[in-house]
Amino acid sequence: MLRRIWIYLKEMFPLFSRLLVGLGIFFELYFIVLLNYGVTNFSIGIAEFVGAFTVFAFLFLLRVADDFKDYQTDKELFPERALPSGKVRKSDLIIALIFVESIVVILNLLLMNNWPFLVFLYLYGGLMSFWFFAKSKIQKNLPLALITHNPVQIIINIYVVSFTCIKYGLDWQSITVVFAVLTMYFPGLIWEISRKIRAPRDETKYTTYSKIFGYKKSTNFVLIMTLLDIVTNIVLVWNLNKITIGLLLINLAWMIWKFVQFKKDPTKFKLVDKVVIYTYIQESLMILTVAIFLLFGRI
Repeated sequence: MLRRIWIYLKEMFPLFSRLLVGLGIFFELYFIVLLNYGVTNFSIGIAEFVGAFTVFAFLFLLRVADDFKDYQTDKELFPERALPSGKVRKSDLIIALIFVESIVVILNLLLMNNWPFLVFLYLYGGLMSFWFFAKSKIQKNLPLALITHNPVQIIINIYVVSFTCIKYGLDWQSITVVFAVLTMYFPGLIWEISRKIRAPRDETKYTTYSKIFGYKKSTNFVLIMTLLDIVTNIVLVWNLNKITIGLLLINLAWMIWKFVQFKKDPTKFKLVDKVVIYTYIQESLMILTVAIFLLFGRI
């Protein structure tokens, strides 16, 4: 069983990179909120790492839940994947989930200050796993699936922000919190949509936004979301580092150019590949901004 789970992790959920994602999401939000509130006297303890591990574990839950939900579709369209190919069994993943998520619950109850937000997070994740008990309507409707499932990233962000605000006695019902939550939401939304935008010749039985709305309209929507994303970034770094704003805008200009190129010739490259590069640069700049502020102060 352990060997099969390891195969699944290597193919579908690489541990090291996903741990980095959990740490990145937690601490980027954590410090962005603190620094925008002017809090520079902070203390990092085991609870922060429990929070980061919780993000990692919840992303694992979502990965497995997606594979369970799409099992029949994947058997037809992606038979080489770990679960439909039989390289891992459903029972293996259920046992792994019970083990990991039990640790999360215990650690949160013992060490975290925001366990009601954890309950809300896992309640939403559970409803997602069962298609909100409306599988027949949601599964065949890609935009409806996006509307019902994608906001889970916002709830993950709220979990992190709630811990931060409670620990430091901050007002979590503020515009700063709203922008912080959104700035970590848009990248996932942009990626989720762009990975389902294809050139007409590359369309298959797999349902994509480009098949429903056309690749140009779908690309325009991602462009609008990207512009909203950059606004949240600029607002949050405005008082931290003005140089970052220029770098963010340069990255944005590059991404806009790629949108233009893709609309002219969608066979030239995969849009999602460029979106991934843009997102990595963008999030790296945000993390770098936090690090520079902590080391040298406002620039």
